[in-house]
Amino acid sequence: MVNCGTTKYDFLSSSIRVSAERKTQRKSKHKFPISKKTDEFRNRFFPYASIWDWNDWKWQLRNRIKDLQALSRIIQLSNDEKTAVEKHTGPLPVGITPYYASLLSETDCTQPLRRTHIPVNGEYINTPGESDDPLGEDNDTPVPGLVHRYPDRVLFLTTGFCSTYCRYCTRSRMVGEPGGEYSFSTSQWERAIQYIEVHPEIRDCLLSGGDPLTIGDEKLQWLLQRLRKIPHLEFIRIGTKVPVVLPQRITLKFTKILKKYQPWLSIHFTCPDELTSEVEEACARLADAGIPLGSQTVLLKGINDDINIIKPLMHGLLKIRVKPYYLYQCDPISGSSHFRTSVEKGIEIIEGLRGHTTGYAVPQFVIDLPGGGGKIPLLPNYVVGREGDDLLLKNFEGGIYRYPDPGGKIGC
Repeated sequence: MVNCGTTKYDFLSSSIRVSAERKTQRKSKHKFPISKKTDEFRNRFFPYASIWDWNDWKWQLRNRIKDLQALSRIIQLSNDEKTAVEKHTGPLPVGITPYYASLLSETDCTQPLRRTHIPVNGEYINTPGESDDPLGEDNDTPVPGLVHRYPDRVLFLTTGFCSTYCRYCTRSRMVGEPGGEYSFSTSQWERAIQYIEVHPEIRDCLLSGGDPLTIGDEKLQWLLQRLRKIPHLEFIRIGTKVPVVLPQRITLKFTKILKKYQPWLSIHFTCPDELTSEVEEACARLADAGIPLGSQTVLLKGINDDINIIKPLMHGLLKIRVKPYYLYQCDPISGSSHFRTSVEKGIEIIEGLRGHTTGYAVPQFVIDLPGGGGKIPLLPNYVVGREGDDLLLKNFEGGIYRYPDPGGKIGC
């Protein structure tokens, strides 16, 4: 009779394998880079945290800065910031990973990264045209957590949790409030998956939230595996800021999972200050695994609405193998007027890029139309007019050129 039971040798082999995996994980954590500025921050404000702790993404989540007391310990808050934090209730709480906090200025409340993550009282001022759900996503939600607006695409809201909360978040109505109206669970995931399965016109699924990369390895792998089994679903994307605010999350083990299922990643970047050695390492791991990487940047008043900020950011992204994809006009979310620029500012920035740097460094400037109209691209007006069969076009230097276009109507 063949003994199919487990032997002591199986236990020994398993023990050796687990021990080897743990050593590999510890070694990879230790090798994950820590920039000088961040390490000085760690030693000063988290002296009890070893390098092993610091490079553990779950330690980063457990030790997020989430309240006034924790913020005041590391940052000299302005009165505006202090009173805004004190009065906050409901969704979109304060939440900043220790790593990302190390990039914030301790004394300058006007620093771009600090302004994007610490509340000010401008959040409590609503102006005409603003809305809690400006894009009308709730109106295009056939089952909880799934937005079906475009014919062949769906937005799959996987979680309401982010490791770090941006103050201009489009979904500020739903993130960071456990037990609220927008709860997420695997049973909810199943309903969304079943919807996709019975709609063969859906070929593209964007996983968002919250931030999908804050979900544990096994659970996210389960979701990716389920989606990959749907024959007509050709394309899976993940929208995330984790590689920027929690780069330690991109472990070697997790990279192998993503490599297996090959989603595309759209990573949210704001300023060149985010392009640290840690972020470079995270993006290198993803790119080396064959994961296509694109960037999404929200245009923000006084933060990155300057060609001298956007151009270095786009160049820096290309250096770490991230293709600039979208430059978003800030959505009119409730309490966002202090973040929003004019639309002309975005067109001006595209003009400052087009022709003045490589085309790979020029993102699309888009507005996601209020009320559910979807995204539309905006470009500078390069069409000057028409003379007979010639279309008159202006180049990046302002020169006028003729293009033969018999019978054309553009420029008339």
